[in-house]
Amino acid sequence: MKYMITWSFSADKFLPACKGWGALSPQEQADVGEGVKLIGRWFDVVGRGGVLILESDDLSAVARFCGRWNTLVDFVIKPVIGDEEAGVVCREITAYHNA
Repeated sequence: MKYMITWSFSADKFLPACKGWGALSPQEQADVGEGVKLIGRWFDVVGRGGVLILESDDLSAVARFCGRWNTLVDFVIKPVIGDEEAGVVCREITAYHNA
């Protein structure tokens, strides 16, 4: 399953988070933990937030990854589906509603 994770920093946590992230090597930045695959990550530095897409069959593994940073960052984790799956679900929803 894929998860869209958005994050935000409060103003008082932004600089410590920048310092921590900036100190990581590229390998450390890419390490999202056992059982989790990083699809992509995008930062809104000016807005003090961002979004990443992770893939995992284990929500606990995703939560462990977020737990590495949740003393500095507020996270929202949402399961998401791709185009093909969404098409199937949309057809089922419209059929249910006889639309």
